[in-house]
Order: sequence, then C-alpha cells, then structure tokens
Amino acid sequence: MKGPVLVVGVGINNRPLLRYFGERGVPVVAADRMEPDQYSGPREPGVQWCFGSDYLEQARRLGPYEEVYLTPGMIKRQPAVLALLGEGTRLTCETDLFLKNCPAPVIGITGSAGKTTTTSLVGAILRQDQSRPVYVGGNIGESLLPELARINPDSWVVMELSSFQLELTETSPHGAAVLNLAPNHLDIHPSYEAYAEAKSHIFRHQSPSDWLVVPEPPPLLLGSALAEHQGRRLAFRVGEAVPRGAYAADGAIRWAGGGAERVVMPVAEWHLPGRMNLENACAATALSLAAGARLEAVREALSTFTGVPHRLEVVGEYGGVRYINDSIATAPDRTMAALEALAGPLIVILGGYDKHLDYAELGRALTDRVRMAVVLGQTGPAIARAIGPGPAVLEARSLEEAVALARRHARPGDTVLLSPAAASYDMFRNFEERGERFRTLVHDLDA
Repeated sequence: MKGPVLVVGVGINNRPLLRYFGERGVPVVAADRMEPDQYSGPREPGVQWCFGSDYLEQARRLGPYEEVYLTPGMIKRQPAVLALLGEGTRLTCETDLFLKNCPAPVIGITGSAGKTTTTSLVGAILRQDQSRPVYVGGNIGESLLPELARINPDSWVVMELSSFQLELTETSPHGAAVLNLAPNHLDIHPSYEAYAEAKSHIFRHQSPSDWLVVPEPPPLLLGSALAEHQGRRLAFRVGEAVPRGAYAADGAIRWAGGGAERVVMPVAEWHLPGRMNLENACAATALSLAAGARLEAVREALSTFTGVPHRLEVVGEYGGVRYINDSIATAPDRTMAALEALAGPLIVILGGYDKHLDYAELGRALTDRVRMAVVLGQTGPAIARAIGPGPAVLEARSLEEAVALARRHARPGDTVLLSPAAASYDMFRNFEERGERFRTLVHDLDA
C-alpha cells in the first residue's frame, strides 16, 4: 500500500486499526467528529489526527487514500463520504480486514434478533468440544483484530456480525447463519431492502466448501442472494422437521444430517423462555454440528446455558411482582417475541430513540397481550398511538419515572417487563447502560 489509510471514527470498533497499521508501517490518518479533549483512547505514534465538526474535510486534504475504513453505522450516502468515493477510494471496514487475514475458520452469526445468544451458544459448544482454541468477538464484544497474532489455523473464531459490520465486507465467514430478518436501523440504511442486502454479505462470498444456516422458510428478502449461494445450506425450525439441519419437535431438539437423524436433547432441558430462544438453540446446534462439533458437546452446552444479560433477564421479584430486563429489544419484533415468551399479566415499559420503524403490528400485540404500557422517549408517543383500546397507557419522562409508575400500578402476580422496542440513544449510551439502570432501579425497590 503506497499512501496512507483513513480511519473514520475512532470508537471501540476502529481503534485496533490504528495499531494494526502502525505495526505494519502503514501511515494512518484518523478522523472523528468529537473534539480532541473528548478522545480518551490510545494515541498511537505516527497517526495524523483530524477532530471536530469538519473532520472529513480535514482528512480529505491529507489524502488521497486507497482505502477508507468507516466506523460501523456510519451513513454511506452523506456528501463527504460520496466525495471520497469520487476520488477513487475503496470504502471498507475493520470486519472485512479481519476476515481476509484470519488464519482460522470463522463462524459468523447475524439476524435482526438473537445474534448474541446464538453466538454465545456456539462459542460455548465449541469450547465444550475442547478440540481447538475458540475466540468469540465482533459485535458481541471487542474487535478480534488484536488477537490475529495468537489465532492459528487450528483455532475456531465465532463472530456476531451486525448489518453495519457486514455492509462493506467483501469476504464471508466459512460458516454463517442468518437467524431472522425484520425491519431495523432504517435511520441508517435507506430501506428495508438495503438492510437485507447488508445482512446477505455474511454468505454472498462463501465458497462451495462453506456452509450457511437459515430458518425454514427463509426470509423472503434473501431470496435472490440465496439463489446464488455456492455453499452447503442447512435449516433450523421449531415445530416441524427439516431435511437437513436442526429442529425442535415432539419434545426434543433433533439433528438431521449425514443420512441419519439423532436426538440432541429434550426440549425440557433447555432453560431459556420463548420460541425465539428455542430457534436460537436450533440454529446454534446446526452451525456447530456442521462445523464438526460432537453431539455430546452440543447437549452439554445447551443444557447448562442460562442466557445473556439484558435478554429476558429476571432481575428480581418484589411484592409478588416479577421484574424482567429485556433492554436488548431495540426493535418491535424483539418486543413481540418477549410478549410471546412470557405468561401472566404484563406491564411493559417501552420507548426510546427513533430508528424510523413502524409500530402498528407491535401496537396490536400490546393491545391483545398487556394490562398496561408505560411509554417514554422519542418513540413513546408513536407507540402509545399504536395501542388500541383496552390496556392503560401511561407516559413517563424518564426510566426512573417509568419504573415508579409500573411499581405503583403492579399487582401481585404481574410481570413488569422492560422491552423498549427502540434503541436507547435518546437517554443512554447503549442498551446495556439502559438495562443496568433498570436493574439498579428494581433492586432499589427492596431497599
């Protein structure tokens, strides 16, 4: 590479790029809209920094660049980015760099919901198998780029991959799964079709020896991409058998592959609630067994898995009322899955940052399912309008007020569910901070 590379956005995902290129003698320009005193990350030697509202204009003056590494979630159609493209620059990302240089086979998981649970499960299964070192990362945690020196061809790498991370990739993992597809992130992607197209990059570049796991039936918007897929294809399903893959039916999780069907374990030994979580277990089973894991390792990992924080997490029970943290629900389909998973009278706390999503279907589900809704944030009014007659709808100005209202109106036997159906950015840095605040507020009820 002759000239410098431009790294746009120096948050958690992109910071490892600065050291990666620095160690290889590649000049780096780093650009971010934050002010210099707001940056608390490492100051790698040899990096030229561009901070402030005109950061891209500053960076362009230091070019030209062969490659520009954009931070995940950056809108690609904004004028400054289009100007870079017009100068012959290749737009790429940290994820594609890692996939191209990783010496080990990679299993990637994407979808509109269930990514973290399924990624965690596959990592747990492969570790239980104990045949090879396992690295888990991507959207689930920190970048795996700093681990490249330790990863060898005998390792396994398991990655959660978002649409933002996949949008600019030209390399696909060896094993891939698309768990589901529903409208999301339409504040960043120009359309649902563009969002689906980004997701499809997880398998678009697979070879005939690679494998893909999709639900049966597969999402309609993946149809044309699936028709061109070159690798092996497996399926997962709940309620009915699949010809090749994993499914749950007749009280058991089953594996259909290699000319024989085998029982993995009874469904009763799977501890997470709801249909979606059972689908996640089937998808993880198919991915892991296709990778060569032992059936016994799958059974042991699934039967001992207790879930991931902020995903239908039982926070506590106070005064006969159960409190559940589902802060991960940043879109309507995720909240609808939570409603389906839980029994008994529900008070649901909803609302947050506006991603330009449609709440009509969620409104119908809330009308049929909940006793009360407490709404807040930018999307609170839209969610309130979508709810039909029947449930009481209360408005709150903060999560603290929402929890207080829910507690005041809850009766013994009720469940208070935080499942916002919206992102958190209008009030919190991320869904984790929102969930942790909810957890603290609930624990304070017993103080």
